[in-house]
Amino acid sequence: MSTLRKFLNQKEYHRIKLVFTKTNHFEVKAILNGIEGNFIVDTGASNSCVGFEAVDKFSLFAQDSDVKAAGAGATDMLTQLSQKNTIQIGNWSRKRISLVLFDLNHVNTALIAHHAEPVDGIIGADILKKGKAIIDYEKKCMYLK
Repeated sequence: MSTLRKFLNQKEYHRIKLVFTKTNHFEVKAILNGIEGNFIVDTGASNSCVGFEAVDKFSLFAQDSDVKAAGAGATDMLTQLSQKNTIQIGNWSRKRISLVLFDLNHVNTALIAHHAEPVDGIIGADILKKGKAIIDYEKKCMYLK
């Protein structure tokens, strides 16, 4: 019987290692606009996000947004939108990616309190859907096409 890895390789998926953290999250290194950052993989997040504090790091152009963000214990957070970004995760990449920008301090405060590293952002369902993501929880990796 063929393994999942062999099967997905035949289907031209890219295998990406994930790091399982002390807070029971999967994290991945991604290159956003040519700069490497650390991101939580969150299938429950509808949009991929970057914290306001990382706007300069990734050379993001921010536009005001009327949308309010909610999640991880915080609600009605002000957001901005950044469009036409490039992202590379492993050997998989896409151009013209839109990102929601908001204050990730509450997320990073919780991570640090649990002796985990802070993150630059969140890879959400929008990018996972574009990449036809398959997550192998046992092998701690995901596949993107």
